[in-house]
This record gives sequence, C-alpha cells and structure tokens, in this order.
Amino acid sequence: NKVWEVPTDPFASPFNHSEGLQWEHGCQYRHLQESVRITADIPPRLDGTWVSTCEVRPGPEFLTRSYTFHPSRHFQALQHYYTDSSCEYPAYSLMIRGKLRLRHASWVTRGATEAEHHLNRVAIVIHSLAAKQRIATRLPSICTGLTLAGVTPGKPHELYNTRAGRGCLAALGFTMMEMGLIRVETQHPSHGGKVQELLLGDVHTDWTQRTQHRPTGYQEPLQNAMNHIHPCPVCALVYRSSEQRPPVLPRRPASALYLAGRWVSQRCETRPNVLFLTRDFTFDPEQHSWEGVYRHYSDPTCSQPTFTLRASGHYAQGNPSAKISAATDFVFKVTAVKVTAAEQSIAKLLNATRPGKCGRAGSWEAGVEQDLTPTEGCALLGIKLPHKEYELLKTELDHRKHPLLFIGERPTDGSSPDRPQRRPTSFQAPMALCSS
Repeated sequence: NKVWEVPTDPFASPFNHSEGLQWEHGCQYRHLQESVRITADIPPRLDGTWVSTCEVRPGPEFLTRSYTFHPSRHFQALQHYYTDSSCEYPAYSLMIRGKLRLRHASWVTRGATEAEHHLNRVAIVIHSLAAKQRIATRLPSICTGLTLAGVTPGKPHELYNTRAGRGCLAALGFTMMEMGLIRVETQHPSHGGKVQELLLGDVHTDWTQRTQHRPTGYQEPLQNAMNHIHPCPVCALVYRSSEQRPPVLPRRPASALYLAGRWVSQRCETRPNVLFLTRDFTFDPEQHSWEGVYRHYSDPTCSQPTFTLRASGHYAQGNPSAKISAATDFVFKVTAVKVTAAEQSIAKLLNATRPGKCGRAGSWEAGVEQDLTPTEGCALLGIKLPHKEYELLKTELDHRKHPLLFIGERPTDGSSPDRPQRRPTSFQAPMALCSS
C-alpha cells in the first residue's frame, strides 16, 4: 500500500531494522551486553497497554502515563500528575478517551507514522484539596464555576466531552498532539524474548506553543506492559493504576552528581525538526572541561551518518535547581567546535557558504575534520563561538544500578538556552556511563 511508503529507498519497505548502537568495549550500555536486533513496523501495531516511568515535561510537569489501545482504534489514556519530581505525591489524574486513525508513513520524520486523534471525553480526578486550589487558579472562571466548586477529591469530574469546548483543557496546558507522530520499536535480544517501546511525538518546550505543536521528534518511549525491560517494578505499579488510584512510585536511589568520565547515548535519539543523532560526552571535573561529540544521521536507526560535530569548552557548577529536586544548574561555555562531513553532499553544502562564515571556504571534504573556531562558528549549522549555555543536569541509577546522566532538553524551536530564563525545565534522553 503506497500510503505506507516514503520517498527514499531505505524506507520503501513497510519494515525496517537495525542493530543496537555499538559503542566499544567497556561502555555500560545494555545493547552491548547482548546482541540486540531492532525492528519497526510501518504501520505500527499498537494494541495493548503502554506505560511510562516518572517523567519530567517542560514547565516542569511531573507525570506517569498509561495508554491502552484497542483493536477498534479506540484508546484510553491515563495521565497522573505529581507535585514532585520523584512521582511520590499525586496531585491529579486525567482520564482521556478517544479514537486514533493512522494516516500514512511520515514524509518528515523517517520511520514514523502520522496519525489523527479525536477526543470523546476528558475527566479529572483531584487527589488533594491543595491540588484543587492550585488548579482553580489556572482555570478560567467558567471552568472554576462549573466544575471545581463541586469537585470532591477522589471523584471523577468531566472537563471535556464532544458537546463542550476545549477552554478548560487549554488552560491546563493539556494536549494529545503527541498522538500525531507514532513509532513502535521491538528489540529482539539474542537470548530470546522481546522488548517493545512506543515512541510518541514530542511536547513543545514553550508552554504557550504546546497545544498547537505538530511533533517531528519523540518523547522518551513508553514500555509495553507485557514486553518491557526487566526488572521494571515501576511498570507494574503504573499498569495497575487507575484514575482514582494513581501510582505512588518508590523513591529512587540517591545519586550524588558526579560527572567524571565518558557518557554515551543509549539509543538513536531524535530532535524536533528531524535530527537523528547520538551523543558522546566526556567531563574532566579537575579542569572543569568538557567535550561533546554529536554524530548526526539521516535515518531513525542511526546507521547512515551525515556529519559529526565535536564541541568543547569549560563548565561551572551552580546551585541546586529551584524547580527540579536532585537537579543542578550549570553554565557551559563552548569555545571550540570541529565538524566532519560524512558525505559529499554535506561537504558541498558547507562549501557553498560565504567565505569567513563556516570554516575555510571551499575546502570541505567528506571525512576530513575542520575547525570552526577561526570563523567563530558556522551560520549554516547555527553555531556561534564562543557562547554560553545555561543548563540543567542530574544523575540517577538505572534498574541495574548503573549511573545515568540527564542533560537539559533542547528548545523545540532550535534556539540556544543562552540566558538564565531559558534554562531547560526538562531533560533529553539519559546517557549511560561508559568509563570513569
């Protein structure tokens, strides 16, 4: 069926696969500990329940999600919101019912499927009087008057149905635009079994844009409730939850922020506006120096390289974050950037830039690294040197007690967090410690 074809050879088939990322020996990356084949069906098979762990969305918002899809294409989504970044103290839950229609393979985000959703009903269950008061200050008077005056904590109350407008939902920053972009990946370990993950569209980092945002990147994946990473005690808690019984997650092991060593991506990552990449960071706390290697690709399995960007500089650790517990404010200074074009078409593009604007004019070659420092960056790639970025970092231990590093989420609009007020309030996918 041509609706599931996209106009490039690698994805002309409705089925694509890859091997897990292969970092060299010594990296604590689970795909290395076993040979893993990754497949993705287009269109995706969604039937079943998919669950998250504790998530941080821009704002910040703290939540867990449990989404159930039926063969009829109807879905029921539970979103539990919390007052804390460990998801221990529930504030309110949303119960969302609707229908999903898969449209076609995405021509923008390769390997994804575009979809449309239709909401039938959204109900809210408030879990405390304090949460009720906080929500009342966010809702317009028509919502407060009609809904919250008589709301009893623990009882569902309708916020939206097909006969009502969406004013109350917009005031909460509620949107299901994430349903517009879908990808299901299945990991096939060599020892048998499988792990399935559902990637849904990204949430805009600017609160005022989120209800209109058409995603081109992904959030952190949901795990299939039957075929998930083991062990995952949180998966069972979220799976068994309901709107009246939100999951109360166990406090995660404390992990003092310690950056020393090399940290690498755990999967092929996406950024809005169709960037596929892996990250490889090294920190030297004694020198307060860092280096980040960003390998960019043209495909969602990170197997077709386009260019590599190597940035370096210094950093300063600031105060504990006022918005997210266990996170810390940082300032990164980028003083040098080197770029390697992986294919001739990228080199040709860079050679077309004006002299003095992006490395040595006319001297770009595939496979040859160029220093952008003499030209103070590269306008074509959006790089300006030197520059500062106001960042947010935290470390945690994963289910195998391996360290994870979370670095602040990049602004959806592609800008830089170059001022304190632009400091991120959410995180990119965690990186695993490779060596220390």
